[in-house]
Amino acid sequence: MTYFTTQKEENRPFYKILYEDENILVADKYAGVNTEGLAAHLREKYGARPVHRLDRNTLGVMIFARNETAEKLLLEAFRSRRVQKIYEAICFHPFVSPHEVLTAYLKKDAKAAKVFVYATPRAGAETIRTEYIALAEYGEYSLVKIILHSGKTHQIRAHMAFAGHPVAGDEKYGDESLNKKYRIRRQILVAKILSFDFDSGALAYLRGKTFVSSFSAQMPKQNTEN
Repeated sequence: MTYFTTQKEENRPFYKILYEDENILVADKYAGVNTEGLAAHLREKYGARPVHRLDRNTLGVMIFARNETAEKLLLEAFRSRRVQKIYEAICFHPFVSPHEVLTAYLKKDAKAAKVFVYATPRAGAETIRTEYIALAEYGEYSLVKIILHSGKTHQIRAHMAFAGHPVAGDEKYGDESLNKKYRIRRQILVAKILSFDFDSGALAYLRGKTFVSSFSAQMPKQNTEN
């Protein structure tokens, strides 16, 4: 079974378990890990089923269901936006406004395996809302907290790039020259916090629980020299 993209990486750890009970399993996914490979492993070992996904090069918190009831409730929670997802990222270019809720329109191009973001409505495009808070600035890049108010394919990467602040290391939507300058080949994006707003049902006990990734968004030390 393949988890990473290269054979050399296959001997590395690829996840940590943050929490588990009879209904759910919460894993901390490593960067470079194929979500489908991780899901297959956790299904075989724990009977856990994925209810959402992360991009291969995004690391952090993922939740899996361990029975049909939990799967149904979790899928509905994601669909109805009763899930709070908070990310950390390193983004390029200084921020004029340290805190903003961005609204735009995203259209997926399956053939190109990417999405396109527009400032105004377009046929086939869906409304997206992405909130960011610039936590610290380090010259050409900043540590940024990102809160998703909608959850679409590549939303953070594409929306932040559209706003002029691409995620460091993003090879699809990012700043190629700065990625090359800092020698980063993988986006620095962490699914940091996951929490649920259940008020009743079999997963009501999760209300008030917050699952936090052990990873943080930071520039690799060996890559920060010019």
